[in-house]
Formats: sequence, C-alpha cells, structure tokens
Amino acid sequence: MHDTTAMLIELGAIILALGLLGRLAGRVGFSPIPLYLLAGLAFGHGGILPLQASEEFVATGAEIGVILLLLLLGLEYSASELVTNLKTQYPSGAVDFVLNAVPGAAMALLLGWGPVAAVALAGVTWISSSGVIAKVLGDLRRLGNRETPVILSILVLEDLSMAVYLPILTALLAGVSLAGGTVTLLIALGTVGAVLYLALRHGRLISRAVSSENAEMLLLVVLGLTLLVAGIAQELQVSAAVGAFLVGIALSGEVAEGASNLLTPLRDLFAAVFFVFFGLSTDPADIPPVLLPALALAVVTAFTKIATGYWAARRAEISVKGRWRAGGTLVARGEFSIVIAGLAVGVEPRIGPLATAYVLILVVLGPLTARWTEPLARRVTRTRQEPLEAAVVAEPVEATAHANR
Repeated sequence: MHDTTAMLIELGAIILALGLLGRLAGRVGFSPIPLYLLAGLAFGHGGILPLQASEEFVATGAEIGVILLLLLLGLEYSASELVTNLKTQYPSGAVDFVLNAVPGAAMALLLGWGPVAAVALAGVTWISSSGVIAKVLGDLRRLGNRETPVILSILVLEDLSMAVYLPILTALLAGVSLAGGTVTLLIALGTVGAVLYLALRHGRLISRAVSSENAEMLLLVVLGLTLLVAGIAQELQVSAAVGAFLVGIALSGEVAEGASNLLTPLRDLFAAVFFVFFGLSTDPADIPPVLLPALALAVVTAFTKIATGYWAARRAEISVKGRWRAGGTLVARGEFSIVIAGLAVGVEPRIGPLATAYVLILVVLGPLTARWTEPLARRVTRTRQEPLEAAVVAEPVEATAHANR
C-alpha cells in the first residue's frame, strides 16, 4: 500500500509539473521538450530529488510514448505516398548517412575506442529523433508544409535503415559469426518487407477491419493492434517504433482520421513522459567529463543535418525558406541514439556518457534550430544583399554625374 501511494504521489507530481511547464512554454512560444528533459534531469539519478516508486511505470510510459509518436506520424501519410517519397529521396538518405555518420565514427577513432565503438558512435550521430521531430512539427503546426514530406522521407529512411544497422551492430558487439548475423539481418528485413507489402496491397482491408463507428472500440482496436505489432517487431530485432509507424501507414481514410483525433491527447501525455524519462535515466555527474567532445560533435553534426535537409528539400524543388526549415528540423537526436549507446557500453563504457551529453545538447538545440534556422538564414541573406543593392544604386548616380561633366 505504501509503494502504491508513493507511486501515485510521484506520478501526480510529474504530470502536474508537465502541465505547468507546457503552459509556460506555450506562453513564451517555445517547445516544451527541453523543459521536460531538464525536469527529468533534476529529478533523476543524481538529481535534486530522485524519484524511486514510479520509475518502472514511467519507463513503460516512455516506451508507449515513442510508439504513439510514430503511429500518429504514420497516420499522416498513405503507403503509396511513403513508397513515392522513398523512391525520390533515397539519394538524400545516402547523403544523410555520409554527412552524419562519418563524424561519429571519426570521433571514436580519434579517442582510441576502436572500430566497433566507431560503428556504434556513427549510428548515434547519424539517426535523428523521429519522436522529437514529430512533436516539434506538431508544436510548430508544420505538418501541412511542403517540406514536411521531405523531412518524413529522411526520417523513414533512417528508421528503416535501423532494421539493417541494429542487427549488424548487435552481431559486432557480441562477436557473433557471419552466419548468425546474416540470419538476424534476414529476419529483420523480412519483417519490414512483409508489413510494407500488407500496407500497400491490403491497406484498405485492414482499415475496413479496424473501422468502427464507436469511438471507444476504434481506440481500443487501433491502440491494441499498434502495441501488438510494435512488440512483435521488437522481438524480431526490428524497432518497435518502426512497427508502430508501419501500422499508421497501413491505416487510411476515415479510420486514420478518426484514430488520429482520438489518440492525439494520449500521444501528447505519453510523449511528455518519454522526454521526462530520458532525463530521469541520466546522472548529471557523468556529463561534465565528456562535455567538450560531445559539444564539438553536436556542433559539427548540427550543421551537417542542416546541410542534409537543405540539400534534400532543394532536390524536391522546395522554396529556399522551406529548405532552411527542413534542415533545422532534422537536428534533434533522441531515442535511437540512446538505444545504440546502451548496446555499446559493454564494449566501450565511455560511449554512454558521451552519447547522453550529445543527445541532451541536440535534443535541447533541435527545437530551437527548427524554429529559428530559417529566420536567421533570411536575416543573414538580407544583410549581405543590402550592401550589394546600395552599390547597384550608387553606380548609375556616379555614371550620371560623370556624363554631366
């Protein structure tokens, strides 16, 4: 009874604090994500007032938060739109990998951590946070913008790439034979392929089977199906987030719209819990020793992500403003980076604190770059153009004066 009471008190305090922080962020026109993270850091291990009784519940809620974020993201687009975007944006995926994975691998090698740690840190710096970016796009009301499909295409390419990358990394970390790693990889690829096939060929049948005029039944069926598929995907070495995203892709029409309306408040609640849990699981004392390399890596890869988004949006013939918005939105790192670092700490323990500091920097910086990259780029461009325009205006005046002489 005492444990239950303590858990209820802690949960109530957490949710109330999240509500107050969200209202504060809304009043100043700022994304609440950094405030959620800092709150978790303050009340996590090594923080001001560590929470104990509710930690397990918050961890489960965080997993559900990521799943719901990706489900709602998938509901925004149909399977045919996904395939079209992937076909047109796969070169952007290659550029994304080169620009953002190489700095992480290079940093690990410079620190003397070895090739396996280099593969792991390359993944940490490569993968943007689908969860954070989905939240930011919603907060900034950009889901309908022309550059948003480009952003989502890159995120989907990254998330699907995890179905290949994670089995390879796991095999390298465990020293598994080539044959064992190949089997794991084939299972992961087969799972992703099967779900995509069902979404493309039988999406209407799935939507019809799930559809219900009763809001309660629709909510239960969609949520249950999503958690089931996410759990099976996780068991088969595919990310649960990818599984949830594919469920969202498989649902379309009125079912997708109805499910989105019902699940949005639930998503916002559990997404907030996810960001708090991320802070709760980080000991502030581990951050200072690795802060400088993490900061250097964060600065470099923030610029490379902006370059990735700008290049991809330019290929899609998006306006210059949209290109800067796309680049700034992709900066945030999050859940996948932490998962990768968690796998690699057995080989190189120092990669954990470095990855945590790196992600904390970029998960705070990401919402800021998403909001301010385009206005800052516009201001810099305007400042450079003003002297040029002044020179162009002055030249005819001087020419006229010379003619009058």
